[in-house]
Amino acid sequence: MNEVLEIIWMTLRVSGTALLISVFFGISLGFFVALREFPLKKVLIALINTGMGLPPVVVGLLVLLFLWRGGPLGFLELIYTPVAMIVAQIVLATPIIAGLTLATIQQIPQKLKWQAQALGIKGWQLVWLFIRETKLSLLAAIMAGFGGIISEVGAVMIVGGNIKGQTRVLTTSIVLESQRGSIELALILGLILLVISFSVNIGLTLIQQRVKKS
Repeated sequence: MNEVLEIIWMTLRVSGTALLISVFFGISLGFFVALREFPLKKVLIALINTGMGLPPVVVGLLVLLFLWRGGPLGFLELIYTPVAMIVAQIVLATPIIAGLTLATIQQIPQKLKWQAQALGIKGWQLVWLFIRETKLSLLAAIMAGFGGIISEVGAVMIVGGNIKGQTRVLTTSIVLESQRGSIELALILGLILLVISFSVNIGLTLIQQRVKKS
């Protein structure tokens, strides 16, 4: 029982941290690309859209190459640690949140942008105005980002190593128990994962609907 609680805590710790950081970088990147004009903007948009469908095992492999002892960031000794798993999940979730944020901001009526410019609203005030106007869609982007990382197994397995008591999370535990033939335990862990995912999504959905009514 203690081991299961430890695995649940590690899952919440890794995915929760990755989601918070991804929300910050994803929404910031989405706003920046949507509101700024710069060279190679279309190339960056194409990269973000490509990143929305990155295969988790490829992300895991790339993060592994950077964090491996002989890699560019190997001196940090982060491989097979929760930090490496968080990094992999950030790489997966950030493009999803950025892409959906970008699409949301680009759909804001041009009339509203002109009105804001006429009133002298710019900088952070403009960003805050657009956040208020698109908060329902931004919450949907956060839910999509969370869905992309809470169920992910390939990347965290590669960079985390599924080490008992250190980097084992629910998804990697399910794979391990399935391979061992412990189907009953794998199903219980799968059910716990579904409950966590549902609980987070129902919380965000309630916030979304409350905002919609206000």
